[in-house]
Order: sequence, then structure tokens, then C-alpha cells
Amino acid sequence: MASPLNFQSFKPVALSVPTISAKLNFSDLMGAFKMRLGIGRDHYTVTPGLYKVGNPDSHSDVLVSANYKLSFDMLRKNLESLNLWILVIDTKGINVWCAAGKGTFGTETVVKSVKKWSLEHIVEHRNIILPQLSASGVAGYKVKEQTGFRVLFGPVEARDIKSFIEAGYKATPEMRKITFPIKERAKLIPVDFLYAKYKLLLILFVLFFFSGLDKTGFLFSKMLETGLFPLVSVLSAYIAGIVLATLFLPWTPFRAFALKGAFWGLVVTFANTLFWNVSIMEFLSLGFLNVSIASFMTMNFTGSSTYTSLSGVQKEMKWALPIQLIFACIGFILFILSKFIGPCNI
Repeated sequence: MASPLNFQSFKPVALSVPTISAKLNFSDLMGAFKMRLGIGRDHYTVTPGLYKVGNPDSHSDVLVSANYKLSFDMLRKNLESLNLWILVIDTKGINVWCAAGKGTFGTETVVKSVKKWSLEHIVEHRNIILPQLSASGVAGYKVKEQTGFRVLFGPVEARDIKSFIEAGYKATPEMRKITFPIKERAKLIPVDFLYAKYKLLLILFVLFFFSGLDKTGFLFSKMLETGLFPLVSVLSAYIAGIVLATLFLPWTPFRAFALKGAFWGLVVTFANTLFWNVSIMEFLSLGFLNVSIASFMTMNFTGSSTYTSLSGVQKEMKWALPIQLIFACIGFILFILSKFIGPCNI
């Protein structure tokens, strides 16, 4: 008895499959710009389902993508002049790499999507091309066992998909290599910069307010006179943890991201003393705060980097977060105490 997945049993079905353009319009570009700023990032999605580029037929290739629109757009803009199918799976609006680590771009979701959209009735061949960055979450042999479709892992970069297909679905060593140059790191700075903006504003407000403390009570004039330095110091640590640590990531000492950020927190703390005349107590207080803030912000970058693994991130956060919290508490306590202790400048 013939298998339902046998080529001879292939019976094409009429489906209303939407056609998508390989060219991005102004709305797509503006959407990508907003994503870089973290605006509406959690809802920037594509409806899961089957799409077509050009005029594909039953012999055309099938690409699989996440339903995070930025990932989807990065793929389709490199498909001009091609005729193929794109199967978009529901990754809960998460990009391919992160979804593979979290399990939303995994074996089960791929299998469900292939079955749901009756892919065996769309194409005669039995191959689907998945992004290489999904490999950590997808067991190809299980997909084949449950659907009859063989998984081919495409190149890392969507721009290489044409060359990959033209070469008979073979990737060069360069196509398999994940790079993270300074240009790519810089693209991630805006969204990370705005990630904790409200927490930053709260910290700045608290420091500015407590700058007015004095042995005699609270002086508004003192707040205005001395409140600028802690604001500049903490803001510079926030920027250093995101911008400097990101741009100089390969050259910053230490392997752990939390320590890389702490390094830059110390650098800006000492740099600020070149321009401000502050007491030793206030210097120490802001040093603890700056190290805590810069360390936390750089550690947050681990989810955007090729330098870490999921288990490595979890392990680092387990020991780093308590230390960052302790340093922040010490910093705030010392800052308040510095307002009641006579000046001893450095």
C-alpha cells in the first residue's frame, strides 16, 4: 500500500496563498527603524502561514521562517527573482535564533506547521530549508519521521540564500560562519539604550533629590548646586555599559559580560573625577552605583551576542545579579551618608 507521502500519491490542492513582494516598502522600513528603537517590538509580527514569492509551483523550494517581521523581512528582501514558498511558523514574535533557544522555533512547531498547511499537497519534493540559526532547536530526523520532509539548514545570512540554492543546497564555510562585527553590534545599541530608560530616570531623580540632604535637613539650593555630578556620573555609566562595552566588546577585559560592564563602570567613574571635585565618600558611592549599572546593562547584551550560550547566560546571571544588587544598595547608602559627612576631596 502506497504511503500518503509517496510522490505517486501527490495531489495538488487549491489554496489561497498570499503573495508577498521581495521589495520592502516605506512602511516596512519605518517598522524596522522603530524596532531598532524598541518601539512596539513585542507586537511586530507576521501572521503564521504559507506565503509565496513570485510564481512558485509544486517543484519550488520551501523556506521556513519565524513570524518576527524583522526576520521575515530580512529573508524576503533577498529573494528577488526567485519563485518559492515561505512557511512562517508561530514563534510568538521572536526571532529565529532566540526562538530556537526558547523552544518556539523547535521540532514540534515545525512539524505542526508542515501538517497544518498540508505541505505534502503543495510541493512534490520532500525538502524544507530552515535557517541555520534554528539548528539548536530543531531535530531534523524527527521532522522527517513525523512529516516525511527532510530538513536542510540554509546559510547563516539571508543574503546567501540564492547562492546556497544555486550551489545545489550546499553552503560554503563562509556561509556557515557567524560573525558579529562592530557594525552589527552598533545596530543593537539603540534598543538596548532605551531598554531601561524608566529605571534610569527613577535612579537619576532619586540621586538628584538626595543631593539636597544636609546635616541641617534638606536644602533646595544644595540640590541644585551639587545634584548635577551624580546625574552625569550615573548617566555616563549607563551609556558606557551599553555603548562602550558593545563597541569594544572583543577588546574589553574579562570573559563574563557582567565583568566587562563593571570594567567600563570603573573607567567612567575615574574619568569623571578629572572634571569634578568630589568627596571620597561620594566618589565611592557613585563608584559602586556605576559598576552596578554598567555591569547590568552590559550583561543584558548577552541575549544579542554570538559570544554566549543560553546555559552560559543563565549561569552568569545567577551570580552576577545578586552582586549588582548589593553594589547598588551600598552605593545608595554611601551616597546618603556622604551628605552628612564633612567633605574630604580626592
